[in-house]
Amino acid sequence: MGSTADKASGIANKAAGNVKEGVGKAVGSEQMQAEGKAQQMKGEAQKAMGDAKDKVKDIADKANDAVQKKL
Repeated sequence: MGSTADKASGIANKAAGNVKEGVGKAVGSEQMQAEGKAQQMKGEAQKAMGDAKDKVKDIADKANDAVQKKL
């Protein structure tokens, strides 16, 4: 998955988890609340992965540019 897809999936999972947690609170379901929190954490991890991929790509691009300038 690319960085943009990771970020989009992360945002979607975080939002869905937030809704699930809210519904769980509203209906008094601790299990649904826990599932919602877990889904939010998954979303945060996916977004972080997308951010990390962007950072790695930026570093690689800068290194490549530096090498090209020396040639």
